[in-house]
Amino acid sequence: MSTMHSESHKAERIGWLRAAVLGANDGTISVASLVIGVAAAGVPQQSILLTGVAGLVAGAMSMAAGEYVSVQSQADTEEADIEREKRELATEPERELEELTSIYVSRGLDEPMARLVAVSLMSKDALAAHVRDELGITETLRARPIQAALASAISFVAGAIIPIAAVLLAPSANIVEVLSATALVTLVVLGGTAAYAGGASVAKGALRVAFWGVLAMGITAGVGKLFGTVV
Repeated sequence: MSTMHSESHKAERIGWLRAAVLGANDGTISVASLVIGVAAAGVPQQSILLTGVAGLVAGAMSMAAGEYVSVQSQADTEEADIEREKRELATEPERELEELTSIYVSRGLDEPMARLVAVSLMSKDALAAHVRDELGITETLRARPIQAALASAISFVAGAIIPIAAVLLAPSANIVEVLSATALVTLVVLGGTAAYAGGASVAKGALRVAFWGVLAMGITAGVGKLFGTVV
């Protein structure tokens, strides 16, 4: 008795994972850096908190809009290519058959077998065969702008909540120190988790994200300190 073999590939989740990790990293880094810069200038804790909340709302909307526009552009290009394939299949089916055959030959099949495969696939669903093998568009990797926008916004909020919570819970005299440590730990976890999910080195992923987070927070703290002193 045969059983169906099922495999799970990391590429299946790379689209939404990229948007989610980007959003969470940006949420933590952006809001933590913003809040640290304001805190370093010596403003009251209430103003620091208000700055963080404003940064969360503005950042989430910006991430959602940017991701939607970017992915929608990709989706528009895919749709245009698919429509072109539909027209070519309707007007030049023999040419499209030769084109698909040459693709399979380039992948290692001999000419007769490649043509047999092309004929068989086109007889069932010619458009699907060309979209997949000629255009390289699959359901797994196809552009989904709304999903990407929502993932970016939600993950940005999830990442931004952490520095805001740190501001709420930290003693007013140690906001910068507590927030910096909290943000750093969060970034290490996010970077390591993303690397693990994608099959990459966890240590490298964590260090990469932590480095850029520390750099951003350090620069904004310096700017805040400078302007706070000047004022």
